[in-house]
Amino acid sequence: MTSGAFCEEGSNLLTAGAFEFVLGSELGRALRSQNFFTLVVVETSREWEGITVTADDGTVQTVAQLIGKEIRETDLLGRLDQGALGLVLIDADFEHSARVIDRVIARLEGYGITVGAACCPTHALDVESLKRQALTRPIASWRVGTLPPTAQN
Repeated sequence: MTSGAFCEEGSNLLTAGAFEFVLGSELGRALRSQNFFTLVVVETSREWEGITVTADDGTVQTVAQLIGKEIRETDLLGRLDQGALGLVLIDADFEHSARVIDRVIARLEGYGITVGAACCPTHALDVESLKRQALTRPIASWRVGTLPPTAQN
């Protein structure tokens, strides 16, 4: 299988299917070795005349490039669904992920985003629960023009 099957054309961004597979594999590894990792979900959107619109592919690619500048090469970045990106911070518990998350949030200022995060095994032990926890644990949101506190557990 070529890397094109795993990554979107012209980028290092994992496709949704590849990201889901790698996320499941990383979760299994973390549970076997009793390590932590943090899943960060970045929901990209645009507000247009009071309506929130899911981001197009160009916006998602731009946001992915900005995030890529703030993470290690070993961390995973991929597409989730409907304009959302997932970032897996390997070997990082929630507390130690805060600095990276803060840098990502600062880098994305001005984009219509919501950033949420959850840690395995602290917040969930399976992929679907981990994604749901990350989506329901917002750290920052610019959709309404205000910034809530960036440190939530």
